[in-house]
Amino acid sequence: MTTYTGTWPLVRAALRRDRVLASVWVLLLVVVVYASAAATESLYPTVADRVTAAEAINNSTAIVALYGPILDVTSLGELAMTKLTVLYAVFVALLFLVLVRRHTRTEEESGRAELLGGTALGRDAQLAAAVLESAVVALVLGVLAAAASVAGGLPVAGSVWFATSWVGVSWVATGLTALACQASASARTCAALAGAGLGVFYVLRVVGDTGPEWVSWLSPFGWSTRLRAWSDPRWWVLLLYLALGALLVAVAQVLQHRRDLGAGLVAARPGPAEGSPRLADAFVLAWRTHRTLLASWSVGAGVLGLVMGAIAPSVGDLLDTDAGRQVIESLGGVGRMQDALVAAVLSIAGVAVTCFAIAVIGHGAGDERDGRTEQVLATAVTRSRSFLATAVVALGGATWLLLVSGVGTALGLGIQAGGGGDALASFVGAALGQSPAVWTVAALTLLLYAAGSRYAVAGWAVLAAFFALGQLGELLELPRAVTGLSPYTHLPAMPVEPFAPASALTLTAIAAGFLGAAWWRFRERDIR
Repeated sequence: MTTYTGTWPLVRAALRRDRVLASVWVLLLVVVVYASAAATESLYPTVADRVTAAEAINNSTAIVALYGPILDVTSLGELAMTKLTVLYAVFVALLFLVLVRRHTRTEEESGRAELLGGTALGRDAQLAAAVLESAVVALVLGVLAAAASVAGGLPVAGSVWFATSWVGVSWVATGLTALACQASASARTCAALAGAGLGVFYVLRVVGDTGPEWVSWLSPFGWSTRLRAWSDPRWWVLLLYLALGALLVAVAQVLQHRRDLGAGLVAARPGPAEGSPRLADAFVLAWRTHRTLLASWSVGAGVLGLVMGAIAPSVGDLLDTDAGRQVIESLGGVGRMQDALVAAVLSIAGVAVTCFAIAVIGHGAGDERDGRTEQVLATAVTRSRSFLATAVVALGGATWLLLVSGVGTALGLGIQAGGGGDALASFVGAALGQSPAVWTVAALTLLLYAAGSRYAVAGWAVLAAFFALGQLGELLELPRAVTGLSPYTHLPAMPVEPFAPASALTLTAIAAGFLGAAWWRFRERDIR
């Protein structure tokens, strides 16, 4: 038996376990690729239009910090994929952070790795399986992203090179997470370390793109732009992804042999001998469990709001084309166009915030599968209180994040152009206006969880379906009866459009119905 014995069965098992999670994540990314590719040419039909828009992007420090620069100002593909090349590459990296951590550190923390280790399984099999599964998912993502880009009307060669940049980022994220999972015995700490590493790479890219260019070469996100996928590709940049990812994986494998199974290289600090009496309450325990997650999401929502608010005043320059001017005039001027951009950003924020709610519910399902929920219910905590604690954190936390994103957007606008105080109430109202749709999807996920802990993961599929309907409904000219299945399509584009009380109340009532049904079902079914 070798140290890799049993790798392929583990790969097949991992692919089966992740078939919903990975498929949904990949689908969301591919939908965004197609939507961006299909929508850009109509706005910038001529080379002069593209040059004007690209120069406007390069002249805005805020936009370059968020999306990166456009190196070829005449390229339609580079303009269309400017958001996806860098910013959405972060979401690509997060997918592989989740996959690698799930099949390495989480398996050790739950004790399943030790059980499998008692069989004919090599020492390196689990790490190797996680890396190989990630490689398969990355390849599928790359192929589908390239196909979506071509289907959206962009050149084949550029689409392929763009997709390879995503594959390269995924490979680096795989290695980085594999390395982080050797440091701590806690899955959450490992995720925090890997996430911090990605954050450092992103900040290096921001510094290089807005200052000394050489700093961008220190970051894989900077390489994605320097690859020049859409004009004169530099094939050798792909070797940088390959070398860094391979180095990180190799170091992770060496470090794995230097620690005990279930332990980390950094010894875990022992907690207090006795917990706070307040943790006997299910709501306090749920808050204690998720407060770090909520804090990190709050920072992300606030920063995204600040950046998008700072970008809003430049929207007129980005649409300085015939088609763009027609859009601006139809909306009532540049001021209204700024509001339209804010509305679009906050609608995406609503979808992103829903991910937080689904993640909290998924954590509750994981606690049940691992036996922790049963231990809590063995105390004086009732089923109703345990379920409602998860629901309150999921729905309340999502609402808080919407508030943070609205405040951040108003502050960003105020810093860049002044008048942020005047826009505060409008933008906060627009952000909170997304709440009914978020509550509906979260409550539906709670209903799936109440039906059985293994069904909670289907909440990601529901979100992907609703997101796809909202993004592709108009492009594919789907009937209203189909696009109307997504709760996000029933909300007005605030602050451009006025608040619609009827839609908000209807969605809130539907969410309440789902929540009530979920509460009743959870009280009746077996805990397992």
